Amino acid sequence: MIKKILVAVLAVMMILTVVACDRGSKPSTGGDYKIALYTGTVSQGEEEYQAAQKMKARYGDMIVTATYPDNFSSEVEQVIQGVLQLASDDKVKAIVFVQAVPGAAAAIDKVRETRPDMLFIAGVVAEDPEVMSGKADVNLLVDEISMGSAIPTEAARMGATRFLHYSFPRHLGYTTIATRRAIMIETCKELGIEFIDVEAPDPTGDAGISGAQQFIVEDVPKKIAEYGPDTAFFSTNCGLQEPLIREVIKGKGIYPQQCCPSPYHAYPAALNIDVTGHEGDVKFMLKSIQEKLKESGQESRMSTWGVPMNMLMLEAGVEYAIEFCEGKFTERHDKAALDRAIKKVADEYKAGTITLSNYVTEENKTLSNFYLILAPFIDFSKPIE
Repeated sequence: MIKKILVAVLAVMMILTVVACDRGSKPSTGGDYKIALYTGTVSQGEEEYQAAQKMKARYGDMIVTATYPDNFSSEVEQVIQGVLQLASDDKVKAIVFVQAVPGAAAAIDKVRETRPDMLFIAGVVAEDPEVMSGKADVNLLVDEISMGSAIPTEAARMGATRFLHYSFPRHLGYTTIATRRAIMIETCKELGIEFIDVEAPDPTGDAGISGAQQFIVEDVPKKIAEYGPDTAFFSTNCGLQEPLIREVIKGKGIYPQQCCPSPYHAYPAALNIDVTGHEGDVKFMLKSIQEKLKESGQESRMSTWGVPMNMLMLEAGVEYAIEFCEGKFTERHDKAALDRAIKKVADEYKAGTITLSNYVTEENKTLSNFYLILAPFIDFSKPIE
């Protein structure tokens, strides 16, 4: 009898020891599952790559990471194989794509053949929204349409009397860019701002990216001399942002935001900010940008969004997947759960109120699980918390 009691006591002590040793480890999770994160490499998508590493550090082995090829557009099969490899682990219950590059839709179809239970969250969706709406459970994209009114409004707040729009025929053939431009024109009219179209060289054309950038270097000073420094400058192309920022600062012009708003987009290179040792540290980046802008007296005439959208999408995707895997909601698409996840991440970044709206197709069809995200601008003239 005494032996049985001793065995029982020892068993309880062992259980208590295991529990005690587990205290202070990674955040607890309510099940034996993993969440896979599929991102770009450092060279193709550093923001989401760093966000994935952050989630790995926070949640440990329950997070699995992988990267798609740099030449993803020409290596679609490799993109698909990467997803299949992640799904081959039975413990992986959710896959978060950021960015959801071409091949994501086909990859989801392939996985569903053997893993119909898999939860898919797609951020920075590159394929047709209506197609992806039928594939991934939740889809996320920056709200380029609402930027049509938000960007000129921010420019007006900064004192702009003119709004200069750099683009080229290839980009203006994209529905979202053309629609955004049309809204910009209308908004400028309402605000009493003159809208000016300027055709820049296409970086994919004969002159290449260097030729297109040189055009910006030469043209911005001319336009400031012609129209005055209260001119806001905007370009639809990522590769033109760095020289645009530099020349706007030199000419004391206005720069409401990049084509893809983020503290990491073009600002670090344009302002010579060394991010070594601060990769993924958004507060460091914002304060560094603020310091550089103050040096040139441009802190009230330049802006961006306070949170990198790619990081927000990935981290919110993880939080959403955790709640789903732990049974806190059961429908694969749950708007309330997504709101919670995005608010949690936005609050961590002190990004302010994030606005979500559903994507509406040209045929006026609302895609209930496809969300467009809009964030508030950063005012660099005010303290950054």
